[in-house]
Amino acid sequence: SCPPRCVCASTILSCSQAALSMVPSPLPRFAALLDLSHNNVTRLRADWAPACLPHLHTLLLSHNGLSFVSTEAFTHVPHLRHLDLSSNRLRTLEENLFSDLAELEVLLLYNNEISTVDRTAFENLSCLRKLYLGQNRISRFPLELLRDGTRLPQLALLDLSANRLRSLPVGELQALPAWLRDRLYLHGNPLLCDCPLFQLVARGRYRHLSSVLDFQEELRCVLPTTQTAVGILALANQQSLNCSEVKEAVLEGHLGDTVTLACDTRLQGVRSWHWVTPGGEKVVEEGGNGSAALLANGGLRLQDLRPEDAGTYSCWVGGPVLNETLYVELLVHNFTLHGPHDTLNTAYTTLVGCILSVVLVLIYLYLTPCRCCCCRGAEKPPPPRDDSINYSVLSTTPNH
Repeated sequence: SCPPRCVCASTILSCSQAALSMVPSPLPRFAALLDLSHNNVTRLRADWAPACLPHLHTLLLSHNGLSFVSTEAFTHVPHLRHLDLSSNRLRTLEENLFSDLAELEVLLLYNNEISTVDRTAFENLSCLRKLYLGQNRISRFPLELLRDGTRLPQLALLDLSANRLRSLPVGELQALPAWLRDRLYLHGNPLLCDCPLFQLVARGRYRHLSSVLDFQEELRCVLPTTQTAVGILALANQQSLNCSEVKEAVLEGHLGDTVTLACDTRLQGVRSWHWVTPGGEKVVEEGGNGSAALLANGGLRLQDLRPEDAGTYSCWVGGPVLNETLYVELLVHNFTLHGPHDTLNTAYTTLVGCILSVVLVLIYLYLTPCRCCCCRGAEKPPPPRDDSINYSVLSTTPNH
């Protein structure tokens, strides 16, 4: 039952380098791994697998000159977990192209000619963990793949290296969890130099993220003035940009505020964690005691901030293989920012007092009783000038 020019070994079906121009047929139903790499299969139609292959979990189609993949090409392989379409000539990823692969975990698309990625191309890939899109022609960062973690909830690696990205959504990337930024590869792109980009990469080096430490030499950008490529981490010494030094994990609060310190670990599968306050108190139980409370996601919530709450907090994380300790510096300002019981500082009180004094003087000087001719008869004769010393000082003349 093994197809011609192929080698069958148990559930493995190897047809690599067999000069095939189409997928051999029929394919045995017991096949679990199908290797069609290094052939001439340029089009993958919907009928390449006329019958369901219930055991197939790996499909290798690299180095085929593949330029077309039908949106129904994976209907008969619903249990596929590893798909290799690398080193081909794919230019676009069509709508719902991989939506039939609900169990797919690894998708290799690097070294193609992809410039357009439909927003729904990776729909329904709830199990996808690794997505390789490096060495293509992508010019727009596909942020929808990462935002909110709803499209690809299990994604742990995204390779966008060696594409045509000119800018990055730095603010939204910085908000991603560290375990995802640890495997977000962006080196080899013609990025434009600016300080937010430097801050993103420098924080990655500070946190020992693999995507930064392993590719420091290839993380480069183009200076807007000279159009020359320089290392992103060298922007701290560029006088034209004057980027400030990185301050990692510094949080500010005011008296009486409630703040949450994030334990942004780069480890996945965390089993345990605890916090240590600046005073040496260990918070290990969810709910905590006093003003410090350990949250279910590993964060630490502090209520009713006091001046003595300021300092450096450490979060100890125990992963399945390694451990990690994070440090968060908390600054507490000695005045409140919001609320009905806020105190006013001296400068503000003085300013208000001066304004009220000026208003009262103006009211006294200009809002005097009516001096019209019809009212003069009703006026009482003024008392003698020597009745009161105060009167001689405070009374106004008719000219006023």
